[in-house]
Amino acid sequence: MTHARTLLGTASMVTAAATAGALGTDPRSRWYAELRKPSWQPPPPVYGIVWTPLYGLIAYAGARAIDRADGAERRALWRAFGVNLALNAAWPPLFFRARSPRGAFAEILALNVSNLLLARRAARADRRAGLLLLPYAGWTAFATLLNGSIVRLDSGPAGRRRAGGHRAARRG
Repeated sequence: MTHARTLLGTASMVTAAATAGALGTDPRSRWYAELRKPSWQPPPPVYGIVWTPLYGLIAYAGARAIDRADGAERRALWRAFGVNLALNAAWPPLFFRARSPRGAFAEILALNVSNLLLARRAARADRRAGLLLLPYAGWTAFATLLNGSIVRLDSGPAGRRRAGGHRAARRG
């Protein structure tokens, strides 16, 4: 059984990560508009449509796993959940505010590792909770491919200025 108090805790943490991510995102900036992006990139509204249910799944799966774990494993799940959400919240400001697709790419690789570790740990406590985290891991893997494609497409001299150069970051 998932307890309301645990769900309130995981939902609060997810809400904080989502809010931080939203505040760090700026798809309408001139800098972002000038980046070369792959043709298969979804339009900006898709991200909110996808993230909203994913965040709900993350909160529910986290609470479900935490409530089914005991002692040290329960504490470890809370830590893994918190670290994962901190990594989740860190990507948008790295990409959009710091204007560093390369830095964001390194960060999202760490987030992917964290997603897999969290899903595995959650599955040990409750198989269904672990499975409920897989769409999140899948979407983040897709975002990693997208981020990597942007880095690759913008890796020439002009692209370097757009895709992570500090001088360009101060202008647009």
